[in-house]
Amino acid sequence: MIVVVGGGWAGCSAAYSAAMAGADVTLLEKTDMLLGTGLVGGIMRNNGRYTALEEISAMGGRELVRIIDRTARHRWVNFPGHRHATLYDVTRIEPVIREFLANKGVILKLRARMTDVLIKDGNLSGIIADQQSVHGDVFVDATGTAGPLANCSRFGTGCAMCILRCPTFGPRVSLTAKAGIKEMTAMGELCSSGAMSGSCKLDKKSLAPWLVNNLERGGVTVVPLPDRIKKGDLLDRKACQQYNLKAFAENLILLDTGHAKLMTPYFPLEILRTIDGFENARYGDPYSGGTGNSVRFMAIAPTGENLQVTGLKNLFCAGEKTGPLVGHTEAIVTGMLAGHNAARLEKGREPIKLPDSTASGDIITFMVSQIKKGTGLKSKYTFSGSVYFERMKELDLYTTDLVSIEKRISGAGLKGLFGNSF
Repeated sequence: MIVVVGGGWAGCSAAYSAAMAGADVTLLEKTDMLLGTGLVGGIMRNNGRYTALEEISAMGGRELVRIIDRTARHRWVNFPGHRHATLYDVTRIEPVIREFLANKGVILKLRARMTDVLIKDGNLSGIIADQQSVHGDVFVDATGTAGPLANCSRFGTGCAMCILRCPTFGPRVSLTAKAGIKEMTAMGELCSSGAMSGSCKLDKKSLAPWLVNNLERGGVTVVPLPDRIKKGDLLDRKACQQYNLKAFAENLILLDTGHAKLMTPYFPLEILRTIDGFENARYGDPYSGGTGNSVRFMAIAPTGENLQVTGLKNLFCAGEKTGPLVGHTEAIVTGMLAGHNAARLEKGREPIKLPDSTASGDIITFMVSQIKKGTGLKSKYTFSGSVYFERMKELDLYTTDLVSIEKRISGAGLKGLFGNSF
């Protein structure tokens, strides 16, 4: 039995990958919905994420990718610094993914909050969730790095009432930490540690009809800011440093993901309402989006390139637990590998790493090597910008040519990897 703890994009991908490898899988999520920050994100395929998602398809994850694509509101959207993005509908995606995993045989346990672990002979043997034992052979920690509330108060601006809903469902509990493994914290910019989530969502009904029409027609709207309220000082706080561009300081950039996604970690409501079209604006998530957002990268697990947590053989990690990775695609990539390796270990096989000839493998190798050098926790890693996208282009790993991507995966011997059961 593979037990995945945490039902964000990383945990869902790990559960899917392990199930495709022939394992029995149980996925535990502390809230009443899957996907975590994927319920407010909605951006796929921008810049190098296009390449990475198609690599995952070629490696056997095509069903999952197609499910995501089918919920798209807009495709091939360009916005400052980003090309060919797909914007999926955050209001529709969760039940689709829930049904998809159930049909793959994954046992879903929602509102199942982990509180402790069971150790036997130096290995994890189970977890305690809501006073019940859930036993397993191999585990995947996809509990994330955001929160709990105390961290948002200490390093941010307090609880912003975000989609993670710690006051309702309890604070995040790290499987890695409960197992006795010391975790790491990313170094902050303007936050003293970690980084704030990079966007907010606005209720479309609170915006001017003309603004909503423009947004829904093209998927993106750019509203210039008056000089008196340009927000350059907010950019350094963003977890999503691929959006740390001049255009995001000089404009309000909205994306249509079902809600109106405002590409800034926060924006004071009283100032926002002085801008044409935003006179009646109201935040949907975080509800205190005028003052702050969730603080992330507070609990990173020590791991190797195969995503096996250092110090415990039968524990893997995925998503932000692996390091300061930013984005849904990055969570899916690490989730697919962690779930696959968990199934391999359960069947007595050695875990693998993805080769550096792929963008999916290289981002993990590069991030892990940078962390081991002692400098990696100062940067954020994403296929769509910042440090890693520049590396991706330099190594000629970035492409939107599907034939080229298929050849790359076939040449590395990875064709259909995640679709093979043991």
